[in-house]
Amino acid sequence: MAKKSSHQSRKREAMDVVDAKVAVDLATAQTYSENVFLFVPNLIGYSRIILAGVALHYMSYHPKYCTLAYCVSCLLDAFDGYAARALGQTSKFGAVLDMVTDRCTTSSLLCYLSSAYPAYAMYFQLLITLDFSSHYMHMYSSLVTGSRSHKIVTSDVSRILWYYYNDSRTLFVMCAGNELFFVALYLMKWIHTPLSESLGLNTGYLSGFTWAEALALLCLPICAIKNIINLVQLWKASKILVGVDLAERVAARQEVAQRGK
Repeated sequence: MAKKSSHQSRKREAMDVVDAKVAVDLATAQTYSENVFLFVPNLIGYSRIILAGVALHYMSYHPKYCTLAYCVSCLLDAFDGYAARALGQTSKFGAVLDMVTDRCTTSSLLCYLSSAYPAYAMYFQLLITLDFSSHYMHMYSSLVTGSRSHKIVTSDVSRILWYYYNDSRTLFVMCAGNELFFVALYLMKWIHTPLSESLGLNTGYLSGFTWAEALALLCLPICAIKNIINLVQLWKASKILVGVDLAERVAARQEVAQRGK
């Protein structure tokens, strides 16, 4: 009974297929009163892209401006989803815009870190690869299974991903901690004053560390967990896609067998 209910729930969450030409014509003919491109959460998304561009501009020579623009861009990520739900302006375009902005922003910072820490360049490149591949495959597996959102993950598919995507606090802490770790690594190239000097206090074990190094140590476990989740996401998406392939092959063989009768 539980399996039947779960199957019905997924069917309700499945999206209708729209012809590509029809979709293009609808987007071209949309009015200002119902223009998805101008939805408030999508306008927030555009501002995030602009701020990320500002951060990239200042990244190599002005750490304060860069960090401010980068962090504001990341913080706005927490507001576009809220605005979409509050205003009834959720959209597939907005969901993809949000994910693409996240991936490109983080990857740009990791590219800089690869040049700032050449000995660890391979690790940063692996993180970029894992981030892009896991999210792309997860998004694609969501689309081919008819899900309305990549954030709709049931516990019977993956308890880890279900908890990650369905608990807003967990999602915020994981994403924020991951980004703050990379920001801290960036700031470590610019900040060299130990906490004991900058605060004028004895901070014990952390006395010899700068505040950027202390922040990196604090956020390192969160970054590690976030990338383990990315691995889980990649593996589960791969299994879903393989399962879809197997189901289609069975259907194709059955069709051929019926034609032969």
